[in-house]
Amino acid sequence: MSDNCHVEPIQKTALDHVIQSADRILMSISGMGCPNCATRVRNGLLSLDGVHDAEVMLNMCMAEVYFDENKVSVETLIQAVAGAGNDGRHNYQAQVIME
Repeated sequence: MSDNCHVEPIQKTALDHVIQSADRILMSISGMGCPNCATRVRNGLLSLDGVHDAEVMLNMCMAEVYFDENKVSVETLIQAVAGAGNDGRHNYQAQVIME
């Protein structure tokens, strides 16, 4: 693993009551090969206005996202996952499992 693959995780804290009332989506994520990939995908999701929290499970190739559908669309979430790998070496794809 090269040093330039390291990614600093974005810190974003949502209150429990915000998470409990948020919209939730489960997505399958392809293209992740290491913990840095999972962090890259999570950062891409958390950087969106309207995303409260995101848990990316590398071993399951899935992401659970809590968001406000009035601020961010499911299509935008999918695009954020794809955009997280736009460095020429990573190619991530998201597919909705459950809304």
